Amino acid sequence: MERERSAIVELFTKGHPSREILKILKLPLNRRKFVYRTIRRYKDTGKVEDMARSGRPCSVTTLSLGKVIAQRIRRNPRRSIRKMALDLKVSRCAMTKIVKRDLGISSFKRKKEATNVQNDRILASSPSKVDEKFRYVSRIQNPKSVMVWAGVSKMGRTPLVFVPQGVKINSINYREMVLEPVLKNIGRDMFGGTSFVFHQDGAPAHTSNVTQSWLHDNFPGFITKEEWPPYSPDLNPMDYSVWSILETKACVNSHTSIKSLKRKLCQEWNKIPQKTLRAAIEALPDRITRVIQNEGGYIE
Repeated sequence: MERERSAIVELFTKGHPSREILKILKLPLNRRKFVYRTIRRYKDTGKVEDMARSGRPCSVTTLSLGKVIAQRIRRNPRRSIRKMALDLKVSRCAMTKIVKRDLGISSFKRKKEATNVQNDRILASSPSKVDEKFRYVSRIQNPKSVMVWAGVSKMGRTPLVFVPQGVKINSINYREMVLEPVLKNIGRDMFGGTSFVFHQDGAPAHTSNVTQSWLHDNFPGFITKEEWPPYSPDLNPMDYSVWSILETKACVNSHTSIKSLKRKLCQEWNKIPQKTLRAAIEALPDRITRVIQNEGGYIE
């Protein structure tokens, strides 16, 4: 950033106008304000360094979160700000500030083909830095989606459980759709009667007194809501590994119906090698250590 500012001032003092400076330095058009502000600051103060700012400085947590967000965008620039905010349990406003202000990343419309791709964007610092494979896309407006539940272990996996459209998961239907029909006999069916520990994330339906009581009565061991840290996708194998694998495989091509999407999800779910699931689970102890070293902050 400081190098760019120095280059801008050097060109300005040689008589180049702002538009020429953009071209010479090969800066994208969305950096025009940056060029104008740098020149104005140089005119007013004779310096290019940031002025002292009021207010609370960025916390270690904010800086750590910025690194996590940058890594996620590099892996998948299609990822939306709204979805990242939901995944990382931060507000959409805070996510937008980190992406646009702290990381200097903007969204760009993809080049249109036959279909209307309104609001279809990817995240990058400039159009020229967008990977070729993300530049052209056909997309149906207002695509439908499904809510699905699944579980994994080193010994196997559960079937996918699809939540009916319009149903909001609470402790009652979680018990009726997942706990009773899928998990109640899992100790016998998957583990052959041997002991196991059940872990789930901190969704309200999972941490309710009704659900916790059911788990206490039916499972020989489970991690209680008091023992497990809230908002910890970095410590959930489904979140940090399995869901993204399934989504990538099942959604590589668009689907014309919910039925087609469900069928493909089931096909790809059964194709995921057990060694892949085992590797995701075996990565957990190391990830716990890294989270502790990061004082509870995000690690990716």
